[in-house]
Amino acid sequence: MATSQDEMKQSLTFRAFKDGEHEITDWQSAIFEGDHSHKCPTYVHRTPPCQGSCPSGEDIRGWLQIVRGMERPPEGMSMQEYAFQRSTDANPFPSMMGRVCPAPCEDGCNRNNVEDFVGINSVEQYIGDTAFEKGFKFQAPPPLTGRRVAIVGGGPAGLAAAYQLRRRGHASTIIEAHEELGGMFRYGIPGYRTPRDHLNHEIQRILDLGDIEVRLNTRVGRDLSVEELEKEFDAVLWAIGCQSGRGLPVPGGDAPNCVSGVKFLEAFNKGKLQVTTDKVVCIGGGDTSIDVVSVARRLGRITAFNPKDRPEEVIGGYVAHDSAMAAAREGAEVTLTALFKREQMTAAEHEIEDALHEGVRILNGVMPVEVLLADDGRAVGLRMAECAVDDKGIPTPIENTEFELEADLIVSAIGQGGDLTGVEELGNERQLMDADKYYQIPNRPGHFVAGDIIRPHLLTTAIGQASIAAESIDNYLNAREQHKRPKVDVHHFNLLAKLNEAGLSPSDYDHTQHWGTSSADFAVHNFEDRSAHEIISADKLHLAHFEYTPRHKRAATVPSSEEVLGHFAERHHGLSEDQAVEEATRCMSCGMCFECDNCVIFCPQDAVFRVKKDKSTTGRYVDTDYTRCIGCHICAEVCPTGYIEMGMGE
Repeated sequence: MATSQDEMKQSLTFRAFKDGEHEITDWQSAIFEGDHSHKCPTYVHRTPPCQGSCPSGEDIRGWLQIVRGMERPPEGMSMQEYAFQRSTDANPFPSMMGRVCPAPCEDGCNRNNVEDFVGINSVEQYIGDTAFEKGFKFQAPPPLTGRRVAIVGGGPAGLAAAYQLRRRGHASTIIEAHEELGGMFRYGIPGYRTPRDHLNHEIQRILDLGDIEVRLNTRVGRDLSVEELEKEFDAVLWAIGCQSGRGLPVPGGDAPNCVSGVKFLEAFNKGKLQVTTDKVVCIGGGDTSIDVVSVARRLGRITAFNPKDRPEEVIGGYVAHDSAMAAAREGAEVTLTALFKREQMTAAEHEIEDALHEGVRILNGVMPVEVLLADDGRAVGLRMAECAVDDKGIPTPIENTEFELEADLIVSAIGQGGDLTGVEELGNERQLMDADKYYQIPNRPGHFVAGDIIRPHLLTTAIGQASIAAESIDNYLNAREQHKRPKVDVHHFNLLAKLNEAGLSPSDYDHTQHWGTSSADFAVHNFEDRSAHEIISADKLHLAHFEYTPRHKRAATVPSSEEVLGHFAERHHGLSEDQAVEEATRCMSCGMCFECDNCVIFCPQDAVFRVKKDKSTTGRYVDTDYTRCIGCHICAEVCPTGYIEMGMGE
């Protein structure tokens, strides 16, 4: 949790020790007697917690450094395009994810221990929107290997897998049951959160890599059998998502006007659902439920309703509303109920605030007990009760707390499941698919899986799984053993690749024994890469180095309860270039040198020095002359980013 501004009072007072603790250092003795120490500085690269918290494994620190101007692009490439290339190494949807990702990276950001997290989402949106405006393309893919992979499902996981496979030289065919690609981006999230022009552009940019065939309106298990897939393709990736919502597990929960949040949003996003009803109640507490109630407030209701036009008829796919209905909209009463207290809801806090601002009523700490039915079998309300939730998340109603809510439409947003009709042999008892750590389907050679069909989670999780699955498919197609996955399984910064890019490649090593490698040009001197094993925490940083710097918050259009009806304008507005650069500059570069010069300035022996400009690049800004170093530890003490560790000699 970020420290409040009132508490900070815009003045930082970090101390190395708590009250009652002390450690007095005699620096004079440390310096003049320091040559007794056997430890000298090593430059240690670790993974920052933002990246470690990102299910896609994006090199967040890397593209923030590019935007801030610290890591300079290759000659002839703009900062914006270089940041785009770096960010899309892991995730090909910067414009989309900058808008809708709930940003676990920001929760993990070490800057929360200073004043407030870095606005990673807003900078990512800037990168994606700039790429859209300037028409940036992905780098040309390698020649084809002659192998083709079937990707069943054209949502975030399927599209990301096609992208990563093509970058490895493999062609693919995306088989999608809907009329368009996009999956949850298109059918699960309202267009005012994922603007369709940006979505279409990011999808087309993937297809523009070439040799990615698309078959729409095609369902495996109905139009195509698993056996036919296996004959036609060299491998199969299942990325079918979870398009079935869970019904309410209470008496009356199967009433015709009790619908799932997934189907509600799909009907809206297809343009079929134009209005709702007088009183809408959504059971949930997560992101999907927030989207449901926000859409319901925007759609409103009409007073004269033909029974055949009831929302459940549209959501069930039997009819579609005439767009003329929108002209007769009036405000609907919309209520969201959640098992948990507000601070424990899984929806993002700012999304909850927005829903309240739009006129949604939220009831916390309650659960449905029974759906109240009319004589015709339709729901007319819900019997609710206050509840207690145990450690396993199982709610229990509290006696004598029951009350009733009127409802014309009840939307269940309490979870999602897969639809495995026709491919049941691939599923498990939970109507999902099993996966090993390489995202292979156990006991089905050549079959892989990624995304919500493993376990419903975030879009960024599906994209990250697709990247690992693509690597596993590549190993399978090349008859290589699946190698051990790193403990910190993300897209790591690679110093050797950076040196090669900057024209500073080490010379060839003759594999004979040498002394004095600190002056040899075949070795990367005193650099240790622990990024695959360690995430650097705030206690490794010198937080007092960082000044109070308020976050640049992007503007958002959130209509009031009086303005919300028919309001479908885009919600998030991007940062300007100057704002994006300033926000990126707030990054503390955890686990990587950001060229502050503290170690150079404070070294009493002048042992730490800047690498000459023609030899310097990201990760190789400072070096140590060990003939001068006396092991006084000052450089490590004053390093803000935790990049220096007194380990040489251990």
